[in-house]
Amino acid sequence: MSENSVRNSRILLVEDEKSLAAGLEYNLQEEGYVVTRAEDGKKALDLIASREFDLIILDIMLPYHDGFEIAQEIRKDSPQMPILMLTARTDIKDRIKGLELGADDYVTKPFHLDELLLRLKRMLERKQWYRTSVQDNPVYRFGKNEIHFDTMTVKKERKTIQLTYYEALVMKYFVEHEGEIVSRKELLENVWNIQEEVETRTVDNFILRLRKYFEPHPSKPTYIRSIRSAGYIFERKPG
Repeated sequence: MSENSVRNSRILLVEDEKSLAAGLEYNLQEEGYVVTRAEDGKKALDLIASREFDLIILDIMLPYHDGFEIAQEIRKDSPQMPILMLTARTDIKDRIKGLELGADDYVTKPFHLDELLLRLKRMLERKQWYRTSVQDNPVYRFGKNEIHFDTMTVKKERKTIQLTYYEALVMKYFVEHEGEIVSRKELLENVWNIQEEVETRTVDNFILRLRKYFEPHPSKPTYIRSIRSAGYIFERKPG
């Protein structure tokens, strides 16, 4: 993604703290982003249904609908929409819940503006990387599984499964590193852009879900195997 296309991205800012929202809107516009503001969950959902955005900054504590509800609604129709959750909550359970519902990143208040801007830029670049990567290899098959990365769906026998954005990103990373040991830290840094060891449970939860989708016997995985004290290894042919 070029610098200009990142800077001209359309951002929906969903934040009910007026002073914080006004300051963020100003700084985002100074960076070249086109910003639309929503002060509650109802207005946010109305805007999402009627306009197109490239990224959404989403507070959790909102009137009418909280950020978790909005993230779920977004993911029904827009699995590739980048979502940055912005909140005063610091509980690790909330962070994991947000990521599992489809948030792409999570920043707690108070935050450093430069860090927030860097995270936004990386999210937009990652979105473009995924689109470009998918154009080259939109479909991947292994066993009885057929992953359509363009639509983030899995066809398995007569079933169709909708992947979340991060589930698709994790599988794309595994496919591109087939036969290699991939550590949790590597996944966190390259998929989630997180560098905190405390977040390793996030990876484990995602792997458990992916095994349920792809493995004939999830409790005895053959495609996505754990390597003790090292991480995971994906192999198209059962190991």
